[in-house]
Amino acid sequence: MDMKKRISLELRNRTPAEVAELVVDNCRTSDGEVEGLTDDFKELEFLSMVNVGLTSLAKLPSLPKLRKLELSDNNISGHLETLSEKSPNLTYLNLSGNKIKELSNVEALQHLKNLKSLDLFNCEITTLEEYRESIFELLPQVTYLDGFDQEDNEAPDSEADDDDDDEAEDGAGPTGDYEDEDEEGSEGGEVGLSYLMKERIQDEEDDDDYAEEEKEKEEKAGVKGEKRKRDVEDEGEDDDDDDDDDDDD
Repeated sequence: MDMKKRISLELRNRTPAEVAELVVDNCRTSDGEVEGLTDDFKELEFLSMVNVGLTSLAKLPSLPKLRKLELSDNNISGHLETLSEKSPNLTYLNLSGNKIKELSNVEALQHLKNLKSLDLFNCEITTLEEYRESIFELLPQVTYLDGFDQEDNEAPDSEADDDDDDEAEDGAGPTGDYEDEDEEGSEGGEVGLSYLMKERIQDEEDDDDYAEEEKEKEEKAGVKGEKRKRDVEDEGEDDDDDDDDDDDD
């Protein structure tokens, strides 16, 4: 598939101005030049053209917001001044697997003042004596060369860092929710305990009231019983008096 058609497909019903990332790896250019890419891609920040047969960057359009450019496994041998003219804000440039042979081939990168990471792995230039020292001296703005700084510290993986940040953010959300739930649960527990204590006190008061009522009933029953007993005794006495009267008669 040619590069122009591939770019058209990658748009996916978007306008060029809406595209921030564009990957057209392994397609083909007809003459070794950039094709199908225009100044309309003004919001483009990441561009990957790996193994597309590029020999020149002369037709690269103006991409003022471009930060990362992947150009590995092509046939570029130099003439990199176009990069500083069309994409002055580049911070990452991968030229590994190209035909970069001499320090003079990368001198034009001195004008990329924001360039922090440069990859020339598998280029013939890497076989030069004191290659790394020479590149760092020629391009003092570069921090990482072929993935390592001057002290051989590996460059951080930006994607991994992003993943870690996402995980940390994701982790922070649920943790906060759990804390809120714990607080709510704690408050709920306090309310529940107060409610139970109140209910218990009320039950005890009800029991006391019931006991007093029962006692009053028993006392009333006792009084009635005594009254009935006295009434019966009185009736018995009356009967005896009547019998005595009859005997007198």
